[in-house]
Amino acid sequence: MTSYGKMETEKLKQNVESQLDRLMEQLADLESCKDDMDAEEYQETKEETMDQLKELNESLSKLVSGNISLISSIGAVQLATQAAISQAFKTPEVIRLFGRKEPKQLRERLNAVDEQAKLNKLSTEGRDRQKVEILIALRQLNEQLTSEELQFLEKHNSEFGSLKNIEFLELKDDNN
Repeated sequence: MTSYGKMETEKLKQNVESQLDRLMEQLADLESCKDDMDAEEYQETKEETMDQLKELNESLSKLVSGNISLISSIGAVQLATQAAISQAFKTPEVIRLFGRKEPKQLRERLNAVDEQAKLNKLSTEGRDRQKVEILIALRQLNEQLTSEELQFLEKHNSEFGSLKNIEFLELKDDNN
């Protein structure tokens, strides 16, 4: 890469994150407007968004395999798109925070989920599902989980079958 490689890499990273954010917002908007749409329109729009996520993931795969210096910069975004494509995570906000490597915000989201459940704004099942998603994301970011969190994850992970088959790739930075 030229002397401007760092700026170009940062710009590319920002563009990729922006595209991921846009697609996650699109999925969130789609879910919130689901009742206002007919089933066919909803399914078609969701499939289009998922196709865009797949295209983003393919682009990331090409970038990762073709340019080693970009691996560490965009690897997390690729993991997030793979999680979205596999539909292991149902919460766009969790995918976004995972992709941006924001464990502090994930912890804040975990607290907010508990608070919403206490205020009866979220069902017990919804709370449990989101907590499992967040805890898995935290674990994949190599964050230390408390013994209570690990027990919760062990107890509830089997309830959500789609979370059993999450495939996370470990991307090595070969710049050493």
